[in-house]
Amino acid sequence: MSGPLQWVELALYDIETARAMQRSGRFLYVLFCCQQAVEKAMKALVVQRTGGFPPRVHSLMRLAEAASLVVDEEQEMFLRELSNYYIETRYPEDIASLAGRIEREQSAQVLTRTEELLVWLSLILKRESE
Repeated sequence: MSGPLQWVELALYDIETARAMQRSGRFLYVLFCCQQAVEKAMKALVVQRTGGFPPRVHSLMRLAEAASLVVDEEQEMFLRELSNYYIETRYPEDIASLAGRIEREQSAQVLTRTEELLVWLSLILKRESE
């Protein structure tokens, strides 16, 4: 069974990949990697809080529930937005539509908000592991 640290390492890898995709102009992959980073950070919290393997789901709100994570309205809206990006970046019929809407500024905003969310999650993980 993997522990929280392994999930955190994967989340860090994904957010660094999102940053690289932002620099290279691959904005769809910024969105995908942001969702993946948050998903893995939340799975770390599930593992830490439950001692069990996290559910094999990609819905960030379902993971928040599994981790008994209390989120405010703004965080909930962002988690739902990221979950939608995950779906839209996985299926060809959605990619064309999303690609036409996503530009550098929007993906940069998603990246910044994701980084802020990851800091919050990492503080929770750190506080609870002490």
